[in-house]
Amino acid sequence: MKNYNVLYDKLEQAGAAQWAQKLRSEIPQILSSATHGDLAGWQKILNALPDLPADIINLNNDAVSVSSNQIIHPQTIQQLKQALLQFHPWRKGPFHIYGVEIDAEWRSDLKWNRLKESVDLRDKWVLDVGCGNGYYGWRMLGAGAETVVGIEPFLKNVLQYEAISHFIGEQPFYVLPVGVQDLPDNLQLFDTVFSMGVLYHRRSPLDHLFQLKSFLKTGGELVLETLIIEGTDKEALVPKDRYAKMRNVWFLPSTAALQSWLERAGFLNIRLLNISRTTIEEQRSTAWMAYESLPDFLDPENPNQTIEGYPAPLRAMFSAKKTITFDSHTSLPLPVNFNFR
Repeated sequence: MKNYNVLYDKLEQAGAAQWAQKLRSEIPQILSSATHGDLAGWQKILNALPDLPADIINLNNDAVSVSSNQIIHPQTIQQLKQALLQFHPWRKGPFHIYGVEIDAEWRSDLKWNRLKESVDLRDKWVLDVGCGNGYYGWRMLGAGAETVVGIEPFLKNVLQYEAISHFIGEQPFYVLPVGVQDLPDNLQLFDTVFSMGVLYHRRSPLDHLFQLKSFLKTGGELVLETLIIEGTDKEALVPKDRYAKMRNVWFLPSTAALQSWLERAGFLNIRLLNISRTTIEEQRSTAWMAYESLPDFLDPENPNQTIEGYPAPLRAMFSAKKTITFDSHTSLPLPVNFNFR
């Protein structure tokens, strides 16, 4: 497993000693086999991965890749593929590992390509909230980030990151097996915070935005990507039950509404970076994620609607700067006179 001691030392040097101390005690407990029934088996697979020379590492191609100048025996490559398949389902990718192509459910490179020219990560401390298996974190490192910290509460995703990290080797990118609620309030540590595909899973979107702002240094940048709807500045969709077969979707705002939420949370210099409709080329079932995916979530008679009759997935990316600080806040209601669909 990843040696987090280097990160703990960095956190202490950066003024986050209390968080480092908390992580030192919590992470070993989280990664003990007692916390998850399948963890011991996953760790056994991870420990059996071969040690291969990482002569060529590329974090700037669409597929995060590692390969060798030496000839790797085809049987070793096949064994590697079978080992990595045991971490199914792979949600984010693609990865190319010594000729093994991990074709994940999401072509995450398409999303990254939509934002990479708009965000400067050179020499930055970066936080990726809900980072999954770390695909974006590797791309952030490739874009010049000094240190990348991902937080991901689902342990299988963390083990996928560990598998990729095993081959890439020691890099200043760390995925912590914790949720956003486990981070200290008012951390003020990161130059850039990413929250991609998280906001609509939060029951209180304004609280989430305040929380993200508290992780940023003054002058830091939030990069926010979320599901939206077309509509006015006072509109948001609140699904009655499921949205695209997902239970935990709470709010889908219009872009204008989301901008007003960012303003209410104290962000300035708000920029809309991109709006894109999710396509079956970007999200679909594969051998590496064989469960239902986007084609199953849409109305077969009308792909512009979800199976429940809501507008099909539409996503927006925003950038916003932290220029106002607050010592504390309480849970805030959404703005009054708001129209919910």
